[in-house]
Amino acid sequence: MNFLASSKPSHRTATRLLAAAALCAASGAHAQAIPKTVRLIVAYPAGGVSDVVARALGDRLAAQLGVTVIVDNRAGASGAIGMDAVAKAAPDGATLGFSAISPLVLSPHLGKLPFDPLKDIAPVASVMYSPVLLIATPAAKAKDFRALIADARAQPGALRWATSGPASLGHIVLEQLRSAAGVDITHVPYKGGGQQLNDAIGGQFEILSTNASPTLTSHIQSGKLRPLAVGAPARLESLPQVPTLGELGYSAANINSLFGVFAPAATPPALIARYNAEINKALASPELRARLTATDNVPTGGTSAAFAKEIASEFESNGRIIKAAAIKAD
Repeated sequence: MNFLASSKPSHRTATRLLAAAALCAASGAHAQAIPKTVRLIVAYPAGGVSDVVARALGDRLAAQLGVTVIVDNRAGASGAIGMDAVAKAAPDGATLGFSAISPLVLSPHLGKLPFDPLKDIAPVASVMYSPVLLIATPAAKAKDFRALIADARAQPGALRWATSGPASLGHIVLEQLRSAAGVDITHVPYKGGGQQLNDAIGGQFEILSTNASPTLTSHIQSGKLRPLAVGAPARLESLPQVPTLGELGYSAANINSLFGVFAPAATPPALIARYNAEINKALASPELRARLTATDNVPTGGTSAAFAKEIASEFESNGRIIKAAAIKAD
């Protein structure tokens, strides 16, 4: 006779059963062998903030697991080239990818990809979010964000807002603000971030929306650029005086770049669970946390299921925004 099928367990028994199941799952994950050499595909060029973080994470994983982690930079197509390499890799635990979630939640709405972002990629662990800063240049008269919106209402189309390109995260923030505030702001798209920062310092436009970086921080500290708001779950430790867009009443625009580790979709669940546990352990280390926070990137972590749920939610949300604003890729 199956006892559990014929009688209802007590609360204590149920608790013990759940604990035992969790222990078995954890034991299975830790029993799963990790390959001696792991390739970490980074979807961005060498030398950037994302690459630096990925390499630091790779070093921690190598030390924790006793394996060799080889970083393989596969930049291009806003991260889609790197993620395509992950999708097509053997699902044996020997290949992981590090990327923002944008190739999975933005790119699919703008054109055909060589992989299915929701079927060919397995989310392993969330690693960090990179806040989006709204920066006033020397051309901007507004002293704070509310004054900026007031100026946009008073002079429709006069305010120029630069982003790293059509359908970039900065562009999504702009479209959300346009809709929520009912203002007409001129979009100034760039191809990448280098030239737009130089033009921002030169006052070629009033507002720049961009991810945090050491170079941007140095220009803020020197007073050449002024932060008006930030897209992030909470205010940044380095800029405690700068409110989030959520605080300012624009929760739909309060978005940021979420980065994480991915694997080919058919990777065994036990391997994904093992990697998830090790990544969370790495993110708890003071050394890696310091590396992230030094560049205004915020450690995240959590379960692979929670990460997958967040990706699915962003996919649906971005689809609605892109369709409503008729955003097209270059």
